[in-house]
Amino acid sequence: MLSGIFAWALPFFLILLVSVVADAQGGGGAPRELWCVGKNNAEDAALQSALDWTCGPGGADCGPIQNGGPCYDASDLQRTASFAFNNYCTKHGFSDETCNFGNTAALTSLNPSHSNCKFPSSLSTGTANFSGAATDGSDTSDLTSNSSIAHRSGRASIAIHLLFAVLLIF
Repeated sequence: MLSGIFAWALPFFLILLVSVVADAQGGGGAPRELWCVGKNNAEDAALQSALDWTCGPGGADCGPIQNGGPCYDASDLQRTASFAFNNYCTKHGFSDETCNFGNTAALTSLNPSHSNCKFPSSLSTGTANFSGAATDGSDTSDLTSNSSIAHRSGRASIAIHLLFAVLLIF
């Protein structure tokens, strides 16, 4: 009877282990299009400070968010900062490190382009270097944490421990 369980359990856990490890290493899926945007819960003062740095010493092209530009919106600081943050990342790469700006920005997979204001993505610029978590960009998303890698590592650890437990039983 135990050999029957072992014959079923071993392939199951090996497949589980391989899928978890592949998931933790990126899974080989298609590249994901990303944008860098201002967090919806960032304080206006922090966003403004990050925007000032991005358009000044950071070297982003902030012409389109100036008065008369296609991305100008004096009433929406988050949208304005998002354009500058994204532009910065087109030059320096899309990663958790480059899209941070004092914890006022995060990567998203939701295209923030609007009207005539087009945001280039990580795929259109070829500067993606993504190794963290991206949000789906919904208005209710809280972009304050990055826990997907911890979840993947936890699943891999669980799968490995389960495999060893099964092997020890038999």
